[in-house]
Parts: sequence; structure tokens; C-alpha cells
Amino acid sequence: MEQVLKECERASVDFAADPVHDLRVALRRCRSMADGLMAIDPDSNWKKMKKAGKAVFSSLGELRDVQVMEEWVQQLGEPGDPVSTRLLQYLASREGELKQQAAKALAAFDRKQWKRWAMALPRRAARVHQTGVIFRHLALERWMEAYDLHRKAMRNRSRLAYHSLRIGIKRFRYIVENFLPEQHARWSGDLKLLQDLLGEVHDLDVLWTTALQVNAFPNTDSRVRWHKKIIEERERRITQYRDKMLGEGSLWREWRAQLPHGEEIEAAALTRLKLWAAFLDPDVRHSMQVARLALQLYDGLAVHHRQQRAELRTLLKVAAWMHEVGRSRKAKNHHKAGYRLIANLKAPLGYNQAELHQAAAIARYHRGALPHAGQKSLTGFTAAQRRTLLRLAGILRLAEAFDFDHKGRIHRLTVHDYPHWIEITAAGYSLRDRHAENIAGARHLLETVYRKPIIVKPERTHSLSLRRVVQRASRS
Repeated sequence: MEQVLKECERASVDFAADPVHDLRVALRRCRSMADGLMAIDPDSNWKKMKKAGKAVFSSLGELRDVQVMEEWVQQLGEPGDPVSTRLLQYLASREGELKQQAAKALAAFDRKQWKRWAMALPRRAARVHQTGVIFRHLALERWMEAYDLHRKAMRNRSRLAYHSLRIGIKRFRYIVENFLPEQHARWSGDLKLLQDLLGEVHDLDVLWTTALQVNAFPNTDSRVRWHKKIIEERERRITQYRDKMLGEGSLWREWRAQLPHGEEIEAAALTRLKLWAAFLDPDVRHSMQVARLALQLYDGLAVHHRQQRAELRTLLKVAAWMHEVGRSRKAKNHHKAGYRLIANLKAPLGYNQAELHQAAAIARYHRGALPHAGQKSLTGFTAAQRRTLLRLAGILRLAEAFDFDHKGRIHRLTVHDYPHWIEITAAGYSLRDRHAENIAGARHLLETVYRKPIIVKPERTHSLSLRRVVQRASRS
């Protein structure tokens, strides 16, 4: 970000080709950093910084294209060629206009705000472990997007397809360049070569389109000659790309082999969701405590077969991690704000968008009014799904009550699911403190789901008879 300010000074002198290129590179690196960190840190300043950089970046884009086209015309043309003369005249005129537009955009660039972001955003970025699996997981997402574009380009070979492929590889390269130093050390040469090849293909396509638009060809022969030159240069670069990216030894396979596989993908997705929640949650320790208690309750109550039990356990865990994210927006009705934040979040690779919607619904009911038919947060689910969500929401609601004061005093729950009642023994719980009042109200949803009463007792009352426990609970 500091480099951007330096390059702004250099470029503003006369907007020559090299300073314009260097400023775009500096802006691109900041914006690509924001792209990577926005996937984890929901702070709005990343988006604001990216938007501010885009205004200058875009204003320099067409100017950079014109300057590159001038180089191509000089390379492909011949002395005295009327096509070269016509193109250079047009490009020189256009370059002057674009420099004026770029000067206005640079003058409007708020450098004081940029400096403030340059102080604040690095501190937020420091909270993310850049060498961990999170960015390898993000790189895999970019790899899959780029590889899909590669297959489309190899299938239809259109100009648009190659241009989209170039952008896809560029985004993959930026994640590797910014966040994966080991992979970048091995892959940087090939990634730069591929981006250069596809970039030159794009440059040639733009040059041909521009030549047609300005009627640069005085006759058919000149048009055929220039088209042949451009096609030859273009096909040479596409052939180089295909040689590296097709077949058993393609770079696609090499890159994929060093990115997450199998269970590592799902684990990384869950880590990203957990970190996203931590950036928003004002008391992460409380949410982790509630998650532990909720899973203890779930394990004691689980009646589904093994596979479904594991899936629902993960769903409950994610909802518990996220259930307090709404406090970052407002204190009142934060459970509703949290529902909207989670429901609008794009699910990371390895986690289903539908499951994220379910987690949002579970977190929605960790407090507040009880769920009822017709509520927006429950629409779109089948009757069986609603029953499951209410069960998990009841577990989370009760776990939240066990740590309502955020002090972590109740650290262990033991559940006995009897035919006519459910007994929960809580280490650190007392019938005489405020926990009892909150737990009494919070257990109602779970009692409704299971259709039997829930009795909560301190761990030290193991020796008491069930009759005395029932009597004490009734008096409470």
C-alpha cells in the first residue's frame, strides 16, 4: 500500500508506459491481497480499499492497452507502412486523451484515506496465519475456477474464452504469489510465462479489433497481410500454452497435486468458517465454550446412525461457532443480524451452501422467541429438516444458557436419556445461582422437541436418589 503512494508520484509526472505499468502492478497486488483476506475477514475496509484502488486501476487500464498496442505496431509494422502510420497516429491521439482522464482519476484518489488503511489493514491481516492450510484451500478454489475456464477455452477457442482464462489464471497466481511463498518459489516462473502468453494473445486481439474500428487498412492486401501476422503471433503463443497445459505432464496436474485433497478440503473449509466467525465475534472464548457444551449435549442425545450423526454434529458445531456474529452489527436482536450474516455468506469449497443456510437457522434460535411455522428462517426446509433444525437449535439454546454469564463456570455436561425424562449433570452448576433460572427457560424448546421433561442437576448430586432430584427440580 505504501508502494502505491510512491508509484502515484512517479506516474503523475507524464504517465509514461513504465510508471503506469508499475502503478497498476502495485494496485493490483493490494487489490488481490484484499480479495484473499476478504474471504476470511469480513471487515468492510477491505472492500472499500479495493474499490478505491479500482477507480485508479481502471482509469489506467485503457491507457496501458494503448501503450502496449503502440509497441506491437512498431514490432509488426514496416517503415513507410500506411497501416502502421494510421494506427500510430490514432493511438497517439487516444493516448493524450487517456492521460488527461488518468490525471483526473489520480487527483481524485484519496491518499490520506489510503494511508489510514495502510495503518489499519496490515494489523488485521496479521491475525491470519498465512502459511496455513487456509490459503492452500483458497488457492484450490482459484485453481478449480481457472481449470474450468481452461477446459472451456480448449473446447471453443474463442477470444472471450481465452481472455476469461487469462483472468482465471491471474487470480490463481495472485493467491499463490501473496500467500503461499513455498509454492510461489516453485511455480512463479511458469505462472508468469502463462500469464504473459495469454496476455499477449489478448493484446493481439485488441490490436486487430482496434485496426478494424479505425479503418486502418487502405486495401484488401494490407488487411490480409496484417491479419496473417497477428494470427501467426497469436497461434504461436497459444501453442506454447497448450504444450505446457495439456497431457499427462501438464502444469494443471502438478499444481493440483500440491493443494488440499479429500478430508483436508473439508477441514480447511471448517477452519475458514471458524476464523470468519472469530473476526466478528466480540467474545470468541464464550462461543467456543458454548460449542463444547453443545457437542456434549448432542453426543449424549444422539440417536441417528453414524454417518448422519457425524454430519449433524458438524452442523451444530458450525452453528455454535457462529451464533454470536450478529453482535458485530448490533446488541439488540443480534440473533437475527447473525442469521442474515451467515445466510448471506458464500460457502467455502468443501462445505455446502444448503448446510450453511441450516447453520444460520440453528444460530437464529439460540435465543429470543421460540420458532414457529411461517417464519422466514424456516422456509424452504422439508418437515424432516425442520424437526432436525429445531432439535439442534434446542441443544444450542440450552448450551448457551449454561454459559449465559460468559464465565465458563460449567465446563462439563453428562447426559442420560431415559424413556420418560432426560437427566443432565453439570459440573460447576448450582441450583441456587442465576444459571438455574436461565436454564429453566432455555430447556423448553428441547423439551418440546423430545416431548419429555429435562432435569438439570449439579454433578455432586450423583449420590442422591432420582426421587430427591425430581423433587428439587420441581421446587425450582
